[in-house]
Amino acid sequence: MASSLSAIAKAKKIKYFLVSFVDLFGHLRSKLVPTRAIDGMHKDGAGFAGFAAWLDMTPADPDMFGKPDASSLIQLPWNKEVAWLASDLWMDGKEVEASPRVILKKQLQASIRKGYRMKTGVECEYFLTSLDGSELSDDKDAQSKPCYDQQALMRRYPVIKEICDYMLELGWGPYQNDHEDANGQFEMNWDYDDALKTADRHVFFKYMVKTVAEKHGFRATFMPKPFAHLTGNGCHTHVSVWDKTGKKNLFLNKRDDLGISKLAYDFLGGVMNSAVGLCAIFNPTVNSYKRINAPVTSSGATWSPNAVTYSGNNRTHMVRVPEAGRFEIRLMDGAVNPYLGQAAILAAGLDGVAKKRNPGKPLHINMYTEGHKAGDAPRLPLNLLDALRLLEKNEVIKSAWGNNTIQSYVKLKMMEWNDYSSQLSDWERANTLDC
Repeated sequence: MASSLSAIAKAKKIKYFLVSFVDLFGHLRSKLVPTRAIDGMHKDGAGFAGFAAWLDMTPADPDMFGKPDASSLIQLPWNKEVAWLASDLWMDGKEVEASPRVILKKQLQASIRKGYRMKTGVECEYFLTSLDGSELSDDKDAQSKPCYDQQALMRRYPVIKEICDYMLELGWGPYQNDHEDANGQFEMNWDYDDALKTADRHVFFKYMVKTVAEKHGFRATFMPKPFAHLTGNGCHTHVSVWDKTGKKNLFLNKRDDLGISKLAYDFLGGVMNSAVGLCAIFNPTVNSYKRINAPVTSSGATWSPNAVTYSGNNRTHMVRVPEAGRFEIRLMDGAVNPYLGQAAILAAGLDGVAKKRNPGKPLHINMYTEGHKAGDAPRLPLNLLDALRLLEKNEVIKSAWGNNTIQSYVKLKMMEWNDYSSQLSDWERANTLDC
């Protein structure tokens, strides 16, 4: 790699850099920096007012600086004179502890010290809608079971192809694209990798999909439940833990019935132990709770969990083990913060390893029709308020991230909940105006 970002820019003919960070709500924030100034920004950071984003700061706080990570550089395939950089937030000469990328990096450092390297892959679902988001982009996409519908997929071929072409060009290893379970819904998959790289790519993927959709006259939304009668947007995350070299999968045990090791079961036990509290991270919006615990959709299934259970290759559970050496957490939705989601998995998993938490025996029932047979399996919270209260009580995440970080997150999310609660809906007026 070239010795400086300006040298990289000269070699790649880059004129501008997007120095970016993600706030606690998962919103992507950036400054557009000309190449002439990028080396200074690389050293000292691009200045931001922290209060202007969803971070727990005030207008009186000093400048916050985003120091770009050169290894994260992505040259925009559709506009090669611009490159994107993920950055870590600093203030007063110290990293901002309650900033998502910093939180994840610290969890990964703690993991490496224990000899573990987490690798992950994400399955990002999204809808293509009209520009105002009120309607699906394709009025012909109307089957009750549209999953894998070739005709509907190919009507949006120009959008899907362009995004996939870019992923191929960037070397992400995309391997399949499909029409998902809801009308107007799509999913695109690329190779798993180290958790930080996956998170950075996840951030950029959302930006890329939205940009390409707008170019074609559509809107792409990762909103958990944009249409009440349709399956919502999940962000299923596949998890495995390797040795620190990244060459040996420590989750793999071919002699086990599910193909996973004692370490994997302990790690899974940690995730399940903290799951109800982690919902505030994995399902971070008011709308998220219209996806989990949802009634059956027009396709016949929600494809989202309602209880803390795991199984083998069975998609009706919160966690499934699709094959040896990894498991899939199906709880996260499209609104999950790419960095906080990964950091929460790792914190909970490492706690499980340290305390040898037993996830119990897998269940092999259909949770959509036989969920009542799940015994005392904890139920997922019904709304964001309940999830936030459970997160506040979760000593595992508070210990891993710091109490102040959790309090900042809960404080900002409670503002969101209170704002939502202050709104009067049409349903309320229709049903209680004459009470």
